Amino acid sequence: MSTLSRAAITRLVETEYFGSVTRGDIPAVLACFTRDAEVKIYHGDNPVRLFSMAPRRGRSPLAHFYEHLTGHFYARFVDFRHFIDLSARRSAATFTVRLRPYRKSPHYASGSLVLNNCNFFEYRRGRIAQMTIYYANPTLGKKLGLASVGPTGFPKES
Repeated sequence: MSTLSRAAITRLVETEYFGSVTRGDIPAVLACFTRDAEVKIYHGDNPVRLFSMAPRRGRSPLAHFYEHLTGHFYARFVDFRHFIDLSARRSAATFTVRLRPYRKSPHYASGSLVLNNCNFFEYRRGRIAQMTIYYANPTLGKKLGLASVGPTGFPKES
């Protein structure tokens, strides 16, 4: 699977990758990545988190991210929209993530979360070589009693 078609990219992202995350099948999740793949996660004003299949200084093992996610939450991914550039071997997808903490998880008291995500993918040899994750958690601000303004202070709440 060295040359990916639109259908193959959609299948890799939705069925093989996110489907495996939903099932909690970490070996199948990791099989979607190249051996040297890297993942960056951006969330609001938090520091960028870096993960790698081949961990090195400044990057956590990619498996640790999925062990935490699948160990604490039932994750469901819906409402995909794909933007695919076949010649550049890149794509982006917007989607919604629904996370429901397991009863024994320390996150259980926080309740379910709904995240808005946009992931960017680069492919090599039919697998994900780079993935950048941007996500927003619009329900968290209300749970924490924070104002719903952006970093510039707009829009100002009345």
